Amino acid sequence: MPKLSFSVPHNLDKTEARSRLEAFAGRVRDRYQGQVKDVKESWEGDTLCFGFRTMGMNVDGRVAVEDERLAVDGSLPFSAMMFKGKIESTIRGELEKLMA
Repeated sequence: MPKLSFSVPHNLDKTEARSRLEAFAGRVRDRYQGQVKDVKESWEGDTLCFGFRTMGMNVDGRVAVEDERLAVDGSLPFSAMMFKGKIESTIRGELEKLMA
């Protein structure tokens, strides 16, 4: 499976970064209503585990809240390979706005 792996730096304390990330799923649901469905989230310590459907494909991953960055790791189905750049840039862009 194709992998997503990138980080988003932040200048927030870890508690504030996590607090903002907790609002992420709701923001995704609202902003991408017609493109993203079945948004799921759960927490394991300071790591957000997420999943959603877009373009008929499942995307899942984890966002670890670290002291100076968010570390994103995920996987895509092979059928999403041609959309990997778009999916990654959209997730990265949303997280950068969230941490600004």
